[in-house]
Amino acid sequence: MATLIENIQFWQWVLVIGSSLILFFISPLATTTAEFFKANTKGKSPNWILLTGSLVISWVFAKSIANAAILGNKFGMVGGVAYGTYYLSFIIGGIVIYYLRKKGGFSSIHHFLNFKFGRQAIVLFSIVVAFRLFNEVWSNTMVIGSYFGDQGSTPYYSSIIVFTALTLAYALKGGLKSSIFSDLIQMALFAILLSVILGILFGKKESSFTEIVTTGTFSWDNGLHLLFAAALQSFSYPFHDPVLTDRGFISSNKTTLISFILAGIIGFICIVLFSFLGIFGKLNGFAPGAIKDFGLTFGPLVLLLINFIMIVSAASTLDSTFSSFSKLLAMDLKLGDTLKFGRITMIIIAIAGTMPLFFSPEILSATTISGTMVIGLTPVFIFWWIPVPKISFFLSVGIGIMMGTLLSFDLIPKQLFLTEGPYNDLLWTNVFGILICISIYFLPLLFIQNHAKTKEISTQ
Repeated sequence: MATLIENIQFWQWVLVIGSSLILFFISPLATTTAEFFKANTKGKSPNWILLTGSLVISWVFAKSIANAAILGNKFGMVGGVAYGTYYLSFIIGGIVIYYLRKKGGFSSIHHFLNFKFGRQAIVLFSIVVAFRLFNEVWSNTMVIGSYFGDQGSTPYYSSIIVFTALTLAYALKGGLKSSIFSDLIQMALFAILLSVILGILFGKKESSFTEIVTTGTFSWDNGLHLLFAAALQSFSYPFHDPVLTDRGFISSNKTTLISFILAGIIGFICIVLFSFLGIFGKLNGFAPGAIKDFGLTFGPLVLLLINFIMIVSAASTLDSTFSSFSKLLAMDLKLGDTLKFGRITMIIIAIAGTMPLFFSPEILSATTISGTMVIGLTPVFIFWWIPVPKISFFLSVGIGIMMGTLLSFDLIPKQLFLTEGPYNDLLWTNVFGILICISIYFLPLLFIQNHAKTKEISTQ
């Protein structure tokens, strides 16, 4: 067994180094800021095929794939569908961005926020976004490290450092241009690998397709809370993720809308299909999270394919994260619109995002921005066209952060949970939190209107 594990790890190193070097050599070199920050080549923006593939693979990242398998194992089909519901974010985000551009004339999320709520709103929003990108680095590289060794071991850290450095290398070469180019290749690889894995598993005939899709009941005590919570969070979640929103402003309105809708559908299907691995594991007696052990029982080839799909998905998210952080500082915050500055910021986020892995797990928890913490963005973007005072942004976003923090520390009163079962705290915190955020968002507007009426009456 020890020799088999060593052979598998050898080939994992071959896959990590080989795939990264290939992407480095074939990725296009960005020579202008338009290419580096906007993936614009000779005046042409990405078409719907490039944009759709980039959106999907950038969100089907290593951590989400692992979560899909774990939830499939815990709750059966409802686990995969629940987690896949987060991809509703693409459709909602795409529609809002479409109208922000077409009706509002805005060229970016930061442009909209600055116009409506001022510089202070951009600062607060950028801090949240920066933390999101910071989380993306360690959360994906941590998954890669776990396939090479136990947490804290030399192989664990070595694989993380090598993987991050190699991904950074081709990201530095072309910025968003090379990110979107490599995304198409990675998306094709992902589709092929997933098809082969599922083909092998179904070919073993341990479980039929019908048995897979009927595993688990859609009930409160079997993960249904997560499904509804994911649907609610989809009205705010996409807007704090620049990996998604940056791609909403680089192609034409029509291309963007079509790509976002297609990406939502394809992403949902990918996550549900990957949850099948967890369901297979459940039906064969494996515990949630034991993907490596499960893969190994089907032979080293299946395990290598699973590991490679993790490598591909993690790399696609990581290079997109580097590109988005670079654009955030260089263009959105206008700190230095140059190729040199853009590449320096990529190096900074790569180092900063990797450092927490060398400390205690508590550090990782303390730096995590949860989906609940950003529910305050719901009224900001869903009702983007309604004029409100600037204070509305800070009140709503502040309440969202507070609700997310209270949930993280288990301080939400249990009396608010109207149902019982897994994730009931997540669902009801989001239900009441979003209602409060929307109410407090419009409260200053009502106050101003009432004050104006009172003033009008007093002057008559």
